[in-house]
Amino acid sequence: AVVSTQSTGVKSLDDVRMWLQSPAYSELLGFITALNNSAKGKSYKCSYEISDRMKSIATLFTFIKEDLEEIPLEKDQRFGNKAFRVLGERIVEKSHGWISNVLPDDIKEAVVELKAYFDESFGSYIRVDYGTGHEINFLAFCCCLYKIGFFSPSDYIATVFYLFREYLILMRKIQMWYRLEPAGSHGVWGLDDYQFLPFIFGSAQFLGNPVISPDHFVVPEVVDKHCDDYMFLECIKFINDVKTGPFSEHSNQLWGISGVPTWTKVNGGLIKMYKAEVLAKHPVIQHFVFGSLLSFDPK
Repeated sequence: AVVSTQSTGVKSLDDVRMWLQSPAYSELLGFITALNNSAKGKSYKCSYEISDRMKSIATLFTFIKEDLEEIPLEKDQRFGNKAFRVLGERIVEKSHGWISNVLPDDIKEAVVELKAYFDESFGSYIRVDYGTGHEINFLAFCCCLYKIGFFSPSDYIATVFYLFREYLILMRKIQMWYRLEPAGSHGVWGLDDYQFLPFIFGSAQFLGNPVISPDHFVVPEVVDKHCDDYMFLECIKFINDVKTGPFSEHSNQLWGISGVPTWTKVNGGLIKMYKAEVLAKHPVIQHFVFGSLLSFDPK
């Protein structure tokens, strides 16, 4: 396929309705479903293969970490350290070369679109914030790697348990290092201040689990014991480590989920909530770009 440059399609509330009927929306929702299905009933300890291509994409995070550690933080900035803008400039400057180097020659032309999503995956370098609008760009980056044939369906589980997990680890480092503001009003678009997708994939892991039920994730001892095996509990552990006070106050939406009786209902409810509160919200999706791989216009 000829790979085009991108345009931003979701400029108005009317465009949101078109976006919800676009090929890009269908592709991303289908991709979330496929990843969700691959994680069902499995812990991180299950057996799965990480391809060399998958590892080559994870090395891009190593390059970002190296740059992060080189750039001095600006002094006397309690929130939203402006040094993040310097990191952003480096990512935007270098990512074309990083991505191009891991792509085979016959699909190198896709770097234009892949770069657009990759560059937006780590936050707004202008506003010095991060939220679900950036998280969805990383999802789009991964989805495009499947669309061009770089990954195959056998890579789904490693995409969740390895690549997406590595992305989350990097994002937690970036969020803490630069004290990024949550995008939106106090992270209103995320389940915690920043993320949403790991709670979907993480709840899928618990389907059929005879030991851990939804009311367990608010019990610190359970979280500490099992956080290395499950994405959902890994996210809760991070919240417990960085926030103080009652869980019901600092993470009210998550607290509400702990009252849902089964993981099946949690998982299905989170996917519905993601469609309504993330994918259908203009402030989240307004900066999303479209090209030949993820198209805005119906074919």
